[in-house]
Amino acid sequence: QVQLVESGGGLVQAGGSLRLSCAASGRTISSYTAAWFRQAPGLEREFVAHITSGGTTDYADSVKGRFTISRDNAKNTVYLQMNSLKSEDTGVYYCAAQRLYSRLYNYWGQGTQVTVSS
Repeated sequence: QVQLVESGGGLVQAGGSLRLSCAASGRTISSYTAAWFRQAPGLEREFVAHITSGGTTDYADSVKGRFTISRDNAKNTVYLQMNSLKSEDTGVYYCAAQRLYSRLYNYWGQGTQVTVSS
């Protein structure tokens, strides 16, 4: 089994930056696709970004040009660098990992709160 633990959330002013980390344990996730999702109050969880085992990335239109997803396989950790934050980026951010050939994200973290004040 894989355990994912997010960190790095907090309160930041609009225009500021945060870097989220997702540390995996239990087994290496270097061959997995890893992703970040977020959920704002009263809304459904939404996709933010993903990175494949080969390093290919994809982003939600709302964060393109502001957020960067990366991974450090030596540390078994995935990151989300968030710049130019907006109030609408507020929410709980979740890390997820998808096993090779799986259609679903198999493992989820507990989430970390990001609050952007305007």
